[in-house]
Amino acid sequence: MDCRALEVVPMWGRKSYKTAETYASHFGINNIPYGIASSSERPSPQAVTRINDEVVFLAELVKEKPFESIDSQLSIIFSEKTLNTFAALPNETHTKVRSAIQAAIKDDLHKECSKNINDVTLHLPVSIGDFTDFSVSPDHVQNAPEALFGKRMFPATFHKPPMGYAGRRSSIYTSGTPIYRPMGQYIEDHTAPEKRVIFGPSRGPDYEFEVGAIVGRPVPAGAGVYAKDTDEHIFGPVLVNDWSARDIQGNEMRDPLGPLNGKNFGTSITPWAITLEALKAFQVPAVPHTEPVADFLHDPDSISYDLTIEGGITRNGTTTRVCKVGFAHMYWTFRHMLAHNSIGGCPLNTGDLLASGTISGTEKSELACSMELTMNGKQPFKMDDGSELRYLEDGDVVSSRARAGTEAAGVGFGECVGEILPARAPTKHT
Repeated sequence: MDCRALEVVPMWGRKSYKTAETYASHFGINNIPYGIASSSERPSPQAVTRINDEVVFLAELVKEKPFESIDSQLSIIFSEKTLNTFAALPNETHTKVRSAIQAAIKDDLHKECSKNINDVTLHLPVSIGDFTDFSVSPDHVQNAPEALFGKRMFPATFHKPPMGYAGRRSSIYTSGTPIYRPMGQYIEDHTAPEKRVIFGPSRGPDYEFEVGAIVGRPVPAGAGVYAKDTDEHIFGPVLVNDWSARDIQGNEMRDPLGPLNGKNFGTSITPWAITLEALKAFQVPAVPHTEPVADFLHDPDSISYDLTIEGGITRNGTTTRVCKVGFAHMYWTFRHMLAHNSIGGCPLNTGDLLASGTISGTEKSELACSMELTMNGKQPFKMDDGSELRYLEDGDVVSSRARAGTEAAGVGFGECVGEILPARAPTKHT
């Protein structure tokens, strides 16, 4: 993973970064992801797919008539600025569209509808209405208290429902958007007798490597869904980096309501939604539950996915791999997350994002946040440039990538990347 070559392009008033690596091998004919892109010739964002390094504009591909027997509205749907309308279609339609795209690519019908990945701007794939961040890794939930308090323990409810909290959709950004170091309140010195709380730039900005799922068909209010019936409501997974400020978060979690400003300043996701159809070949049995669960969480054919996630930090021009971990060992699946989020009557809308939480494993090389990797900054991690990682420094570029199965399979997520920028002072109004 090499983030050393960075290209500056305009996006949302900030500098946005594209790495030199395009991860073309992630996007073979077996993938066919969906995203939203624009280009100089097509300035209005619209639906696209990708084959290797070619981005295919789907509204134009419709003119080649590969979809004429599927849905007469696809030319309109693919011209929209988000994938929400398409994501809400039945899975059967998604499967037919995917097969038609694959056939069109094999027949070279996409050539006149394509641009190189370096010549397009990628946007958020969907309009995200709500965001729930879960914590489904059995290792992360034990590693975190060990890093903070010196004691490994499961949260009391971990094995009963998937634990989660409501996040902020307003600060979800597509990969490449930099993240400002947050301002907030935190304890100045934990070793001092008096725990004095001060306000200033966070001293503990952190990353969390996660995998998320975008909701497809909506779940109406009051109509909770059982885990075994949720696939129709999952459009596709994305990579997630749920940025955190550990000092601000720690101060907030002294109260029972949990974090707010320590977690709400930025969440990065990849621009490509990978379909469940593309991941079907990489299904593996989910981790067996060690305790009985409620009926709505019982899933006799519970499955996870053979995904490998790698994370790196680029500092002073040198990239250090800080994590390589699998996804299949998560205790709860996306089916469980969606079911639990809906069962109390909460509606789920197309485009909502459900994230796994930090996906750490048992080994040090599998720790997916620096709080775990450095034991909350007490045991610095040696970077390849000779520096030490405790928490993130201004200018650090954090990136993650994921692949399903082997490289030959041609199914991956690409890269989720963002740079930490210096904090901005709050604006004073007189």
